[in-house]
Amino acid sequence: MQEQDDLITRAQAWLAEDPDPETAAELAALIGAGDTAELTDRFSGTLQFGTAGLRGEIGAGPMRMNRSVVIRAAAGLAAYLKAQGHAGGLVVVGYDARYKSADFARDTAAVMTGAGLRAAVLPRPLPTPVLAYAIRHLGAVAGVEVTASHNPPRDNGYKVYLGDGSQIVSPADTEIAAEIARVDTLASVPRPESGWEDLGDEVLEAYLARTDAVLTPGSPRGVRTVYTAMHGVGKDVVMAAFARHGFPEPVLVAEQAEPDPAFPTVAFPNPEEPGAMDLAFARAAEVQPDIVIANDPDADRCAVAVPDNGGWRMLRGDEVGALLAEHLVHKGATGVFAESIVSSSLLGRIAQAAGVGHEETLTGFKWIARVEGLRYGYEEALGYCVDPEGVRDKDGVTAALLVAELASELKEQGRTLSDLLDDLAMAHGLHATDQLSVRVSDLSVIASAMAALRAQPPVSLAGLRVVSAEDLAKGTQSLPPTDGLRYYLDGAYKARVIARPSGTEPKLKCYLEVVVPVAEACDLAAARVTGQEVLDAIKKDLAAAMGL
Repeated sequence: MQEQDDLITRAQAWLAEDPDPETAAELAALIGAGDTAELTDRFSGTLQFGTAGLRGEIGAGPMRMNRSVVIRAAAGLAAYLKAQGHAGGLVVVGYDARYKSADFARDTAAVMTGAGLRAAVLPRPLPTPVLAYAIRHLGAVAGVEVTASHNPPRDNGYKVYLGDGSQIVSPADTEIAAEIARVDTLASVPRPESGWEDLGDEVLEAYLARTDAVLTPGSPRGVRTVYTAMHGVGKDVVMAAFARHGFPEPVLVAEQAEPDPAFPTVAFPNPEEPGAMDLAFARAAEVQPDIVIANDPDADRCAVAVPDNGGWRMLRGDEVGALLAEHLVHKGATGVFAESIVSSSLLGRIAQAAGVGHEETLTGFKWIARVEGLRYGYEEALGYCVDPEGVRDKDGVTAALLVAELASELKEQGRTLSDLLDDLAMAHGLHATDQLSVRVSDLSVIASAMAALRAQPPVSLAGLRVVSAEDLAKGTQSLPPTDGLRYYLDGAYKARVIARPSGTEPKLKCYLEVVVPVAEACDLAAARVTGQEVLDAIKKDLAAAMGL
């Protein structure tokens, strides 16, 4: 009974401070109904601030995304910046079109202003890469983007960048988290009603001008595109960029063109999820474009689909990553090509053949963007950094431009993106990739699966012998520690498996790759069948090894 009384007391204390009438009413109703199960869930701890910032379901209480949580996060960030010697520095704030995003952005600006920092807010919901660009363009000491990217509709998030334009990494995350924990009451956080700058379109115009750097002057621009913004904020910026550079105006998927936080036409607003591209493919069937391009809701990711046997096929992130790398090599790019450890090893082979540098990092652009001498970075989850001097993060707008340029060049030659993928397979072997991804409601399932693999590592998968097993939690010569396991397999084919918990969603993710040698073009179809068969067999054996 004492425990229940304590829970109600904590909930009432939170309610007394809640600045949002909607979440306050929601919490008051839970307290009034005596819903201890729901209250326990919401007050079982606090949303943890980490290298992904904050992300969670919108609602009342410390385990949800709400104005109270955001105000505390902003106060912690402001204290951290001042402790780092940035008192009076500028913090730029951007936001997407999700529920509460504009409120969270305004609260952040108010807290920064009240803490003696300067704040500037982007003029309206805009793509995340515009915020990442604005940080360095305006000489800011930090940036905040309010977004949950491609998470479900009820989620929102809070992504933090430092003055170099990159997302935070350790130890900044733990130091900011410590400052957040020191925030006593919301009343102790000054939040003036004004004093920050509401930016105009100058930053967006500067970002669009910077996209000139992505394309080769005079390159072909004839590709015809169907485009979907997936109910997000990408449409206006993508259309402006394509018009600026003389590409034919993309045909829009009208049902998904405008921002809508309910994401009514998709179960998950992520181009990778089953069904998410159905409307785009239906539109493509009507107008017969050369390619289909999609952004996720905050437009930092880019998906590409190509014609395939009378229908349309979504290219894997690894395929687009390889295509863009080959295109940049063809354009004479120098520097380092970087990727996350879960992305295809094909990039390394392309880089080696071209004589450019290659590095692997931990998962996430917070690591890729920090590679010294970076010229191009990608990861398999549809993220591409094609202009690191402009945006040190993944950028779905400039990636779309570069894909369109490549497809235009190939079109002039009577060729397609699929033809170039065939060339790469013949030059370097067919790199077939797939995922075993398990979404859970109980996070202990993920911990149990990882524990099972650590307790009894597989000795073979799909008949391929495990020749190397690494526990990435111990770190490697080139990588800091992370919760993950990596296996290299050998036998009839070489393969690689990486298992890790997702950093942003309640998912266990296993990344699989098998390399099938290809001697001639006539071998490609059989190699693809073989690659998928081996991947399917690895999936089955791996699931059994994890007890799933």
